[in-house]
Amino acid sequence: MPDKRTHRGPHPADAKLFAPNAIPNLQSATADFSLLLTKGYAEKSALKLVGDKFSLTERQRLAVMRSACSDQHLASRNQSCIALKNLAGRPIAIDGYNVLITVEAAMSGGVIFKGRDGCFRDLASIHGTYRKVTETIPALQLIADFLKEIGVNQAVWLLDSPVSNSGRLKTLMVELAHKSGWNWEIELLLSPDAELKKTDAVVASSDSVVLDACKRWSNLAVEIIKHKLASVRVIDLSGSD
Repeated sequence: MPDKRTHRGPHPADAKLFAPNAIPNLQSATADFSLLLTKGYAEKSALKLVGDKFSLTERQRLAVMRSACSDQHLASRNQSCIALKNLAGRPIAIDGYNVLITVEAAMSGGVIFKGRDGCFRDLASIHGTYRKVTETIPALQLIADFLKEIGVNQAVWLLDSPVSNSGRLKTLMVELAHKSGWNWEIELLLSPDAELKKTDAVVASSDSVVLDACKRWSNLAVEIIKHKLASVRVIDLSGSD
């Protein structure tokens, strides 16, 4: 059945799965899962143990998995994170689908979670095919405006070439950048993660694999949502005060 969605919004079950009365269990599950990761448990078995303990659905388990991290990874991510005020004049490498889809989801009312490392993450999945939605162009415009506002004048967007429609998205972004005067370079790569891990530019991503290997990163999607989409409901699973 073809995907005819025009928004990156919530799943029909999300209102119930992430209702206020469900949050304490999810917070406890995230804390327990993070503890097991800290102690060296395998992610898959630890998530099953915690998910079964709290009788979580697959979608709730996904939220917990994306929000948790070990103490070791939390410390290293905090150490390599660059504050927003220190981005001015520095080139930035953007994990394209990661950042764009999070902003699209926030703009369309999708569920957004604050993880233990302070990153905001969504539950959207492109399943190997990116589909332009109503929020795509407004999201790109919002990101561009925010980068300009904080003094970032050069951005390289990295898109996964194996994802269907990446070429179309690149064309759209190139046209928008040319029309609007954005100093953007858009690259299609087999593995953006590999490039993001080794680049000297500040990386914009919330992908745990990238954050644990890159030289320095910034919480771009969080800052955009906090400053420009303040009405978005962010579900805090971080366990912080």
